[in-house]
Amino acid sequence: MEEKKDISNIEHDPERLLKQGTASPMPSGVKPMLATLVNEPFDDPLWSYEVKWDGYRSIAYINKGDVTLSSRNNKPFTDKYYPVTNALEQWKNDAVLDGEILVLQHDGRADFSALQNWRSEADGRLVFYVFDILWYNGTNLMELELYQRQLILKQILPTDGDRIRLSQPFSGGIDFFETASRMGLEGIMAKRKDSRYSPDSRNKQWLKIKVSKRQEVVIAGYTKNDSSSKLFSSLLLGVYQGTKLVYTGKVGTGFTDKMQKEMMLQFQPLISKTIPFESEPDINKPSRFRPNPPHAEAVWLKPVLVCEVSYAEITSDGVFRHPSFEGMRSDKKAADVVLEKENSSMSIVKKNKGNPKRSASSPLTAPEKSERRTLLNPSEETQTKKIKGSNLTFSHLSKIYWPEDGFTKRDMFNYYYQAAEFILPYLKDRPLSLNRFPGGIHGRSFYQKDVKGKAPEWADTFPYTTSDGESKEFLVGGDEKTLLYMASLGCIEMNPWFSRVQHPDNPDYCVIDLDPDQNTFEQVIQAACQVKNILDALQIDGYVKTSGSTGIHIYIPLGAKYSYDQSQMFGKMIVSIVHSQLPDFTSLERQIKNRKGKMYLDFLQNRPGATIACPYSLRPKIGATVSMPLYWEEIKKGLAMEDFTIENSIARMRSEGDIFKASLKKGIDMKKAVAKAQSLFF
Repeated sequence: MEEKKDISNIEHDPERLLKQGTASPMPSGVKPMLATLVNEPFDDPLWSYEVKWDGYRSIAYINKGDVTLSSRNNKPFTDKYYPVTNALEQWKNDAVLDGEILVLQHDGRADFSALQNWRSEADGRLVFYVFDILWYNGTNLMELELYQRQLILKQILPTDGDRIRLSQPFSGGIDFFETASRMGLEGIMAKRKDSRYSPDSRNKQWLKIKVSKRQEVVIAGYTKNDSSSKLFSSLLLGVYQGTKLVYTGKVGTGFTDKMQKEMMLQFQPLISKTIPFESEPDINKPSRFRPNPPHAEAVWLKPVLVCEVSYAEITSDGVFRHPSFEGMRSDKKAADVVLEKENSSMSIVKKNKGNPKRSASSPLTAPEKSERRTLLNPSEETQTKKIKGSNLTFSHLSKIYWPEDGFTKRDMFNYYYQAAEFILPYLKDRPLSLNRFPGGIHGRSFYQKDVKGKAPEWADTFPYTTSDGESKEFLVGGDEKTLLYMASLGCIEMNPWFSRVQHPDNPDYCVIDLDPDQNTFEQVIQAACQVKNILDALQIDGYVKTSGSTGIHIYIPLGAKYSYDQSQMFGKMIVSIVHSQLPDFTSLERQIKNRKGKMYLDFLQNRPGATIACPYSLRPKIGATVSMPLYWEEIKKGLAMEDFTIENSIARMRSEGDIFKASLKKGIDMKKAVAKAQSLFF
């Protein structure tokens, strides 16, 4: 590779551009600039477009032939991806580069599955696509505009086109998206040409638009998860290779209750004991969204029905990534369903080299989906939306609420808008304590209970009188309008009462809060499982969720049949049994100083006016975690709080539905449960 080149003859004079940078030592520990997800492509002369590479983001530091590669979270990549390191070591200039490490297939497409399993060059062709330069030979370039940095990068990047490659910018977002779709790429990036490089920031200057693909598949069976109330949890899919039906994964999202009922009528006469595949697939294999899936049982079907799914890509073992059910295909015979062969991406790249042209086919239209999309667009800082007949204004949308993770106030609004159907049953008709974080998770926070004279006219409130006789009002949960209004006040988490305004003295559930101190999370899991064993012995149901912080919450349905005092005494009975069985690391002491570092088995939350974060609530914690309902089968070693975040929780909700809803249904027979406990444990 070459020494530093003469770049003075480049258009716009990159030599002069370099002089506009700031002299500085080489930066270290850079966390890359991040992009915001938007729903569709667009054309705008102020933006340029690039391939969204399906790999691992990496910052490369080249200093006098010494190369360091790090991940977006500053984890070391230097030794793991040594072919890239070795290639960059040949470069004699000093630089800090931003790009993507990926494994290329023979047709030029990225193979993310191969990258995940990459250990040596025998596992695939490793390349580093570079799309930005942050620092060069003693000059900080991050304050230069993007198009200026791209001009410099194009000139100085090694030109062997083998291991180190330039990620080429294009113009025309809609056309380029169509090209990316035909090529089978993950999506495209849209970047403001005048954008500065903002490390560790997710903002509106860089956007990402994903591609969704479709495939006809044979329905070879369905699964039913333990404890699921749905008619089926997912469909088992396949395509034909010759006369053999090959497994292509399962799809568990995209169905309505009505659709499931209609489909089950078609399934009933086709139920078979014979597995239609060559070998039985592993239907309980963990996925990225569900690292600890519940146990599922398969019901096999004669392979005669055909449906269509959309998906992100096909993994190296032939399984769909992120599939979604799109509809049945009665016009297709199962025997004719094979995996569609795509055109050569290399020929498409050559045909569309430079500025890609619009194809002769119809313009790209997004497939209709039942899921909600985001509420707010990615560009305007203040937006007004009509929600349930009233205008709500959302402002300061790029304010960073989770600095370590780059998530913004806009991300929070879009999360609650999409999660509304799941979270609203746990807020409806309940007085709410407003835990406000107007400056984000590290800013000043405060509780607001009194909204008298402050809430909008349309809001429902619940009156209460303080001990000194002062009249105040709680905000009452209702529809998504109230939910989004609370979010606009900086309520990152949602904290409802355990009872509703119709019966304020009678909670709908008793809550056991496992609150660790100096405990491992495995001990929290052990305590939760002990609670489950006790509930099973008493023949009563309990529903479990992560707190989203450090602990686990268990809800026992009461059906508003008992008082708070009765609920608290029942909770005390349960945790007393747990403590007697796990005395080494649990405590019933309310005062922290008296717990001696042990886990608090909290039953005192069961009192009027007390609140905890409700199911599906975001938490003001690093990682932007969510208080996520779980199957009991998922409460096991390996479970982690960060498994469920603002990024992946919507997908889980849509896949699993509301698995916590039975906590609001018929309550237990407390008298019978207490009598059984006394006979078994006391």
